[in-house]
Amino acid sequence: MSTYLPLAVPLYGPDFAADPGRVYARLRAFGPVAPVEVSPGVSGYLVTDRDAALAVLNDPDVWSKDPRVWESGLPADSPVKPMMGWRPNALFNDGAEHRRYRSVITDSFSRIEPHDLRRQVAETADGLIQDFAGTGEVDLVGQYARPLPLVLFNAMFGMPPEDGPRLVAAMGGLFESEPEHAIKANEDFGRYMDELIALKVRQRGEDLTSWFMDHPAGLAPEELAHQVILTMAAGQEPTTNLISNALSRMLSNPDYYSSLSNGARTARDAIDDVLRHEPPMANYSAHYPRRNMQIGSTWIAADSLVLISYHAANTTPDGYDGGERTDGGAHLAWSSGPHACPVKQPALLIAITAIERLTSHLGDLELAVPRESLQWRPGPFHRALAHLPARFGPITPQKTGVTPWSSSPSSSTPPAATSTESPVSSASAGRRPGSYSPAP
Repeated sequence: MSTYLPLAVPLYGPDFAADPGRVYARLRAFGPVAPVEVSPGVSGYLVTDRDAALAVLNDPDVWSKDPRVWESGLPADSPVKPMMGWRPNALFNDGAEHRRYRSVITDSFSRIEPHDLRRQVAETADGLIQDFAGTGEVDLVGQYARPLPLVLFNAMFGMPPEDGPRLVAAMGGLFESEPEHAIKANEDFGRYMDELIALKVRQRGEDLTSWFMDHPAGLAPEELAHQVILTMAAGQEPTTNLISNALSRMLSNPDYYSSLSNGARTARDAIDDVLRHEPPMANYSAHYPRRNMQIGSTWIAADSLVLISYHAANTTPDGYDGGERTDGGAHLAWSSGPHACPVKQPALLIAITAIERLTSHLGDLELAVPRESLQWRPGPFHRALAHLPARFGPITPQKTGVTPWSSSPSSSTPPAATSTESPVSSASAGRRPGSYSPAP
């Protein structure tokens, strides 16, 4: 049930990507919820008020996550279907079925030891830094923030290390603007997924895919595939944007960056700051009212699309306030209620460790262009940089001091674990930390 709303404000295009705060200020004039267009001809509502957002997120009796009635009115080739179409996974279901799918994810991630994950993030980060450390310049999106979580996922889900570049290339291609590149990347990702599941059917391991398969929830083959795809996708885009958005804010203020590289501030401070002011998923958490509803002075028909704006709900009524906060402030970046992020702590650990490693190795890192010149990827859902060009003094294996070629762990990396192997420890055994290269 997709209804055209004549006053709908577009949430796509370069103007929105360049200055979403201006658009949110316009939307607030409608009240706590406003009519928006997420794609040409596809309308819905955006909740911009924090209290109204919490009311939606925490009332599953009134608000459903199942989009099937709404999406029945969409064209088959609608560009929003990949992000919003129903699937048998934890994101698009309610009640007992949602709890069943969610338990697979939370129970499986609980088996990963945090110190093992931190060590693997550090090794992966150091390997990526090695690839560009001698050049003195880097695109921190394409060469660092985007490949880093994918290299981790390749190990965590149980594929051999040599398959990591395939996953990086396939997922990187999905962000290409040229349709033919995205189509080929989608096909490559499908083959990767088929091979992953076939491998684990033949041979279980200490990895997330095997744990998903053997979970008491008893996932059917289609459910298994969709749980793996959801977990990878939900981990990749937000984690990439969280790392790159934080770095862009840090590097635009040399004093801020130096306070991190010399230890005066922590990477967690930077992460909390960006979660409040520039959350990686700006507008999402699609809900559909089970009956006709009123929010403020706006009437919303049953089964209409209602999105939550984490970005607008986080900021002041006048939009982005520009101030720095070391406590992060109150924010909704992890969502709330029964569908709040199920793996918040691993995501935080990955992002924090990635920033720690970069600041420990490249103390003089700086933006290569002014922050206001950075290009943001258009789209209604994310707050995502297309590129983050930076420069630094080149380092080589012969340079003295702590470098990404050091064999000694830094203070942010605990010693190797002696407990039961987790997917991030067993899958990386014998791997050279610098054995991954970003997608060309």
